[in-house]
Amino acid sequence: MIKINQLNKEFESRVRLGIMSVLMVNDWVDFSEMKALLEITDGNLASHSNALEKAGYIEVKKEFVGKKPKTSYRVTQNGRQAFTEHLDALEKLIGR
Repeated sequence: MIKINQLNKEFESRVRLGIMSVLMVNDWVDFSEMKALLEITDGNLASHSNALEKAGYIEVKKEFVGKKPKTSYRVTQNGRQAFTEHLDALEKLIGR
């Protein structure tokens, strides 16, 4: 039996679940692609990615391509482990 408090609060938001799900199966994903995949606003993506970065679950790379800024994301090893543990806890919670 698993207790609900064993779920990771950082992944309670559907946007954060989406970000992590995309990053678990891709090396680097840029801001525009992530925004399109999740169908969210710039501000929504920025605030949720910032929270995941502060938690140490994703890495954010900012660079210029030509004269245009480009932001990309990837999951960290800590993030990969935490998200896997979260998914395992969810499966236990639903009895799988």
